[in-house]
Amino acid sequence: MNNIFDSHAHYADNDFGKVRDELLKQLPGKGVKYVMLASTNVTDTVKNLDLARKYSYMWSSVGIHPSDSETTPADYLDLLRETAADPKVRAVGEIGLDYHYEDFSKEIQMKFFTQQLELAKELGKPVIIHSRDACEDTMEILHRYRPEGVMHCFSYSAEIAKEIVKMGMYVGFTGVVTFKNANKTIKAVEAVPMDRLLLETDCPYMAPEPFRGKKSDSSMIAYTAAKIAEIKGLTTQEVLDITCENAERFYGIRK
Repeated sequence: MNNIFDSHAHYADNDFGKVRDELLKQLPGKGVKYVMLASTNVTDTVKNLDLARKYSYMWSSVGIHPSDSETTPADYLDLLRETAADPKVRAVGEIGLDYHYEDFSKEIQMKFFTQQLELAKELGKPVIIHSRDACEDTMEILHRYRPEGVMHCFSYSAEIAKEIVKMGMYVGFTGVVTFKNANKTIKAVEAVPMDRLLLETDCPYMAPEPFRGKKSDSSMIAYTAAKIAEIKGLTTQEVLDITCENAERFYGIRK
């Protein structure tokens, strides 16, 4: 397998420890063409850019995850804007809404979400959207701003997936599609045309079967692609080729 484009990964995450750099050196030999490093806070944004500069096949984003919004400094937009000037930065994200945990402020999350959507428009960059247990508010904001974007780690219904596609956005799927209880995700995959579908690991999370429960890495996307190939009536390599081209187009990467 080749032409793997991991459209959403977290290799700056400390979970990889000392083995991270050795793993990253090996990925191109395992069929990985590109990796997009998704940022979640100010520190993560800086670390991801450092990694993207070190590894030629890696790219980076700038952004504040909704769960980090309440601990982010007031001048964060200036830092994101400055960092986004680097040619290795190809997106703003991951940004959005997350109502999964208690003791969060919807108002603060919405403020950060809309501010970063406006920043992305100013910079002319696509956005990586995180949305968990916040479908109604997320869709209302997306309909209002109509960004060029991807809903990553998609967890909503096939109907919402269709709505995302109608807005001209992409939908990202993880190894969850390989799980035994993944009927909802499979229906969403069925609803998304291949030219609007991206593959991701969200590593070190969401490892596909047969690695569920272990740390994931970008080479495991081959297993996710195999499941989607089964759903779509394609070969695994066709799925990898199409989704790689989709991600290259979305992130403006051509070599």
